[in-house]
Amino acid sequence: MKKIPWIFGLITAFILPAATKAQKPAGGAWRASLQRADGNTIDFSVTIQYAAGKPVWQVRNAAEKIKVTAIEQKKDSIFVQMPLFESEFRLKLENNQTLRGSWIKGTSTSTQVMPVVFNYNKGERYPQARETRRKISGRWAATFIDKNRSKPAIIEFNQSGTHLTGTVLTPTGDYRYLEGGLDKDTIHLSTFDGSHAYYFRGTVHNDTAITDGLFFSGASFVENWTARKNEKAIIPDTLANVYLKPGEERLNFRFPDLDSNMVSINDDRFRNKVVIIQIMGSWCPNCMDETAFLSEYYKNNKQRGIEMIALAYEYSTDFRRSQKSLRKFQQHFNITYPMLITGVRVSDTLRTEKTLPQITKIKMFPTTLFIGRDGKLKRTHSGFYGPGTGEHYEAFKKEFYAIVDELLK
Repeated sequence: MKKIPWIFGLITAFILPAATKAQKPAGGAWRASLQRADGNTIDFSVTIQYAAGKPVWQVRNAAEKIKVTAIEQKKDSIFVQMPLFESEFRLKLENNQTLRGSWIKGTSTSTQVMPVVFNYNKGERYPQARETRRKISGRWAATFIDKNRSKPAIIEFNQSGTHLTGTVLTPTGDYRYLEGGLDKDTIHLSTFDGSHAYYFRGTVHNDTAITDGLFFSGASFVENWTARKNEKAIIPDTLANVYLKPGEERLNFRFPDLDSNMVSINDDRFRNKVVIIQIMGSWCPNCMDETAFLSEYYKNNKQRGIEMIALAYEYSTDFRRSQKSLRKFQQHFNITYPMLITGVRVSDTLRTEKTLPQITKIKMFPTTLFIGRDGKLKRTHSGFYGPGTGEHYEAFKKEFYAIVDELLK
């Protein structure tokens, strides 16, 4: 009898740690659903894996896989920082197959918060898409209508059975990688990259027309759209490029880099070089795709007499906030050219006049400026079609290479 307390204590010592050990999300395929107040959801796919005991997430949109490693678990609470943008998840592990919480995203005016639910073993983004007779692969001329204002676009679909991928091209850029399904006559397409959270729905008629289209973005935005199949559809140039103002030939700016060192276009580093100016922001997904391209191009071509500068227009005038967001870009893409913080909000209607008064208004992000060896602005290019657009991305690269090669002559 005297030994019972000792035996009980020994058993307790082994049992209690196992009983209090926190569960972890199961490894494998998950489907996440961002919950909108109007009852619609924006769904996307996540794979959770473990490497040396540490969680690694991959957010998937068609061919794109976004690797996420900044993940911290405290008991049943999980905090996930997206690798780019002011974007994070705060989640509670209900069991190893359900996560519930919020997606939190910084904006220029406030912080956006959306409820989110993750469900395990739900690898299909739209499992209801089981059968269809519709065939919609190809190019479609689309019109988006917001508050009685129409905007042209092109939608490109790639269909395999009921599975859909594609993208939307607009005069300013593209909506990146979209993935979903075709459920009988109903289109479901969505994407999530940490900044974009989009869901497209529409009804297909006779494989040539789409009606009743709705485009859901973020927590509350929604607009109507329609489309007609047209392999020859083009996007009208509704937004003018930027140009030098009369009497101007050169840019003249000086801003701090991410380490607070002042950098000027007139510095010796840029003399007699072809200089590419990237007008961007850390909030901009198309800027993310352009940055991936430019960083790689610079590393492979700087020895030819090429320099680059990124001019960032951020959500706020807070240098530390901008620095933190841009540092993500710098580290993620291994950027070795200067990234300068203009200190002017992207929402400032006088952003161009305050930073680059030599040119007309900057209307699109990203915009690229090409400076010749003589220091004069030679060419400009507004907008960007990224790798999610296939042939359009290849056409952009071809044009970019030709412009730089000509300036190097």
